[in-house]
Amino acid sequence: MSGATSFGQFYENWFEQLHQHVRQLSKAPKPPTTKDDISHVSRLVETLVNHYSEYYRVKSAATERDVLGVFTAPWASSLERSLHWIAGWRPTTLFHLVYTESSILFESHITHILRGLKTGDLGDLSPDQFRRVSELQCETVREENAITEELSQWQDGASELVNDQDVDDKIGGLVRIVQKADDLRLKTVKLIVELLTPQQAAEFLVAAAELQFGIRFWGTNQERQQQHTSVV
Repeated sequence: MSGATSFGQFYENWFEQLHQHVRQLSKAPKPPTTKDDISHVSRLVETLVNHYSEYYRVKSAATERDVLGVFTAPWASSLERSLHWIAGWRPTTLFHLVYTESSILFESHITHILRGLKTGDLGDLSPDQFRRVSELQCETVREENAITEELSQWQDGASELVNDQDVDDKIGGLVRIVQKADDLRLKTVKLIVELLTPQQAAEFLVAAAELQFGIRFWGTNQERQQQHTSVV
C-alpha cells in the first residue's frame, strides 16, 4: 500500500473526527463567563489544534514514503485540489478568514458596540490584536513566497535529471518543500490561536473547519453529479 493510499484512509477517519471536535466546540458556552467555562473552551481549542498536529505528523510520514502521491492528493475532490498550494491550503487564507469573520460579527453587533458593550468575540478584536494579526500575516506572506520560489526552482531543475541518484535527490527536495509548506500551515494556525482569547479561538477554528467542510461538500457533490450525468 502506497503512502498516499494509506494516508487517504487515515484522512477519511481524521475528517470525521474533525466534525466531532467542531460539534463539541460549537456547543461550548457563548460567551464563556465562568472560569470553568473558559477552561472548558480552552481545552476544546487545544484538542482541536492537537487534531491538526496529528494530521500533519501522519502526513509528513506519508510524504516521505510517497511525496508524488501526497502532492496529487487523490483523496481530495477536484475542487479541493484546484485550491491547493503545495499539497494543501494556502496559510494566508486564514487571515482573510479572520478579517471576514471579524467584519461580519462587528456589523451584527454594531448597536452593542456603539453603546460601549463588549461582545468578546471575533467582532471585538482589540487594536493590539489587529496589529499582531497584521504583522503575522506579513511574515506568513514572506514565508509563503519563499517556499513558492523554492518549488519554482525545483521545477526548473526537473529537466536536468540524468541518473537515479539525481532522481532520488530531486524527490528528496520535493519532500522537504511539502513538509515546509505543511509546517507553515500548522504554525500559522497555532500562532493565530495564540493571539486570540479562548472564545475567539473557538470561533476561528469553527469557521476554518466549516470552510473546509463546505469546499469538500461542494467538490464531492459536483463530482457525483458529473458521474451521474456520464452514466445517463
